[in-house]
Amino acid sequence: MPPPPGGMPRLRSLLAPNPSPLTFRGTNTYLLGSGQVAVIDPGPDDDRHLAAILAALDPGEAVSHILVTHTHRDHSALAPRLSATTGAPVLAFGSATEGRSRLMSRLAMAGLTAGGDGLDTDFTPDERLHEGHMLHGPDWSLTALHTPGHLGNHLCFAVGEWLFSGDHVMGWSSSVISPPDGDMAAYCAALERLQSASWTRFLPGHGDPIPDPEHRLQALLAHRRQRETQILALLAETSADAGSLTTRLYHDVTPALLPAARRNVLAHLLDLLEKNRVLTADPTAPNAIFHLT
Repeated sequence: MPPPPGGMPRLRSLLAPNPSPLTFRGTNTYLLGSGQVAVIDPGPDDDRHLAAILAALDPGEAVSHILVTHTHRDHSALAPRLSATTGAPVLAFGSATEGRSRLMSRLAMAGLTAGGDGLDTDFTPDERLHEGHMLHGPDWSLTALHTPGHLGNHLCFAVGEWLFSGDHVMGWSSSVISPPDGDMAAYCAALERLQSASWTRFLPGHGDPIPDPEHRLQALLAHRRQRETQILALLAETSADAGSLTTRLYHDVTPALLPAARRNVLAHLLDLLEKNRVLTADPTAPNAIFHLT
């Protein structure tokens, strides 16, 4: 990673050894500052990655804060061991299911599940962060921004004109929105809110730094709006469930990514349901049929 511009704190980036169709080359772990260092997204519970984080510290340096953008295990699972090793507290918005909207909480209570095994259900932070919470080190300061959507407890961390964007904004792919953990309405609202600031660089949880944040935000919002329009057009032809819509919408997706694509389609359908654009008898049913209002 190139050196930061003048006035910005030192930044080191480490890549966790967990590549996959959903994590790209692996999870990015960031070390912010010098002397008293903040670790952002310690990553998966992996001995090699723990050793790499500790080896990246200069002699005499210490980890003072362990920050977690959200509680998917590829970002949060190493936090307890890193904390036990360094004595640094773990800071995050909350546990795995906190931050859900009322709609998603209601659907979860009714039996809707996200599927998959990525949620870190054992996670509990030592300290909870809220919107606007500020943290400081000797040569760095950051502000927590609550950006639900990919997960209800997702945080981004602002450092000047940089944003550690976790899985909310990535350059290599759009984010998976998997209800009830993910919420399409909240996701798009948070993207729009990020547009209100002038960012010079996004540092995502996976993939390369994003040098043109405004363009990327515009592209992600345009993609979601286009997908919503496509879903409504297909439902105008015939009622359908999320699975059949996914088959018709995603023609160039590898089979390994089709389950994630289906969750994205379901997230759009639930958003449209809340907007009274579509109807269904039971949105929690595995093969719920949706039709236009």
